[in-house]
Amino acid sequence: MMRTAVKIEEKIAKAVFWSAGIIILGILFFIIFHILKEGLFAINWEFLTEAPREMGREGGIFPIIIGTIYVVALSIAVGAPIGIMAAVFLTEYAKKGKLVRTIRFFVETLAAVPSIIFGLFGFLFFVIYLGWGWSIMSGGLTLACMLLPIIIRTTEESIKAVPESYREGSLALGATRWQTVYKIVLPCALPGIITGVILGIGRAISEAAAVFLTAGMAGLIVPESVWDPARTLTVHLFILASEGICFERAYATAAILVIMILIINYAAHKLSGMITRK
Repeated sequence: MMRTAVKIEEKIAKAVFWSAGIIILGILFFIIFHILKEGLFAINWEFLTEAPREMGREGGIFPIIIGTIYVVALSIAVGAPIGIMAAVFLTEYAKKGKLVRTIRFFVETLAAVPSIIFGLFGFLFFVIYLGWGWSIMSGGLTLACMLLPIIIRTTEESIKAVPESYREGSLALGATRWQTVYKIVLPCALPGIITGVILGIGRAISEAAAVFLTAGMAGLIVPESVWDPARTLTVHLFILASEGICFERAYATAAILVIMILIINYAAHKLSGMITRK
């Protein structure tokens, strides 16, 4: 009797989990399908290669795509190395104690801070205090601050997953701590680290509030340096939709965003798989 009850409970639990998974996938596919259905028909060569005209009602989004790439690339170029090095320090060098627990607490707290708070910080510090104005530099560094908690946590978990026997074997053969970290630990943890960086890229591309206050809204010309302002795709989408300028082009911009994120995630998945096999 008890065995039968356990089997029934297991079937119910399995049905609940499968239902939850199907519902989540259904919602995800519905959103993606709706955006692509409404936006793909508005995408053409003119839309991808020209600058916006008449506040975005005409023309394209080429300068906005370039501005997005610049801001995201700068944020990853700054945030990824710092985040990975911080994670290596916390897992491999720092002694377990109150200091490490305090650092982890603040990292987790930063991960929960709303993006508008980061935007306000970037506006006050980079734009006003340092005098950089609305620029790619201000927006990229603000996003780098936002990405640090994600990269640190994912890198930490990836490094912790490396078996301790690998470290012990390397040290027993006479390798130094740094040689062990550089040649053994980091290569083994690389797929997880790449996943963290990709999550950071996705967060940076999809961010609007922080960039709105730091990188600016200018998107009529291609930025020539990191000191020029730039309008990202999310900010452009927000302006088109919130001000009712052109919902057709707002959907097209959203479709470009979705396609970019899908391509990045697919490439990261393939790269991670190649590294794991090697």
